[in-house]
Amino acid sequence: MEEWVTGRHISFNLDDRSYLAILKREVHRLSIQCGLTEKKVAEIDIVVAEIGSNIIKHAGGGEVLVMLTDNPQPAIEIIAIDSGPGITDLARMMQDGISTSRTLGHGLGAVKRLSDFLQVYSVKGWGTILLARFFIKPAEQYPPKPGPEIRTLLVPKPGEKVCGDAFYVHADRAGIRIFLGDGLGHGVEANKAAAAAVNSFRYCMLSDLGEVLRQMHDDVKRTRGLVGTIAVYSNKAQTWKICGVGNIHTRMLTASTSRTHLPYNGIIGHNIPRTINEQEVVHEAGKEQVLILCSDGIKTRWDMMKYPAIFRYDMSVLAAAIYKDNARKTDDMSVVIVKVK
Repeated sequence: MEEWVTGRHISFNLDDRSYLAILKREVHRLSIQCGLTEKKVAEIDIVVAEIGSNIIKHAGGGEVLVMLTDNPQPAIEIIAIDSGPGITDLARMMQDGISTSRTLGHGLGAVKRLSDFLQVYSVKGWGTILLARFFIKPAEQYPPKPGPEIRTLLVPKPGEKVCGDAFYVHADRAGIRIFLGDGLGHGVEANKAAAAAVNSFRYCMLSDLGEVLRQMHDDVKRTRGLVGTIAVYSNKAQTWKICGVGNIHTRMLTASTSRTHLPYNGIIGHNIPRTINEQEVVHEAGKEQVLILCSDGIKTRWDMMKYPAIFRYDMSVLAAAIYKDNARKTDDMSVVIVKVK
């Protein structure tokens, strides 16, 4: 059994070199807090400096997201995002010892060597996403497991210290249970509403998703309310059941199809429809299926055709790509992705 409760990314804008020092200081502090060795901390310092330098010099600025994660194993996760020209010869630049002029001289090859996990996704004229993870415990303690790939990205509204979006994910032999909620507005009160909904969902024993939402509605009435969507996957039946109230954007993707789930109108905790029915989506065995949920801090008209071959990458890269092109920056922003085969 595995479960994940809301963990958020910290955003660092790198529009100016002066911001790089802040990023380096905060990641260094986090590395020490995680109990990493001096050698590992120094290696992470090198990686962060190289990533930040590349973003500023070659893309004219960008954004770095940092999170302490347990998924797929305990690690410091760094996602660097830019809208620069892209990397022309990525394979060559990933070789150790190769570096363009005016960088620190370590290059992406050294970044790859010093990271426990690294993927770089780059499209000419669109930009680049770099995903790096630094494991807190030896990788041998966390052998790869078959099953779904679950990735999350939550970023508070700029200037807020807490996020008004929240999620809960539970995966076991029976299947997957997911909830994504968005508290009305943003800030502390929105956070309280979303957290109350997560707590309600986490311990609810009801099976019908409409009834689960009704129970949640009763449990959060003393908060300002929220919108939210539940998705449950059954390994035995190989089906998804989806049910939501309010504007959580939910999309199901396969290699050849894209289907958007339409939620009910309303606000959980204030007013919900009298009749709430779950929708069922069949998963064809052997075919990849990707479920994506986004709060309304993410624009809904994103086009997967902009991201060639992105399903070959870790789903955190896809989450970052959606965030890069569609984050409103006027509200809390969240993307939850589940890939099943």
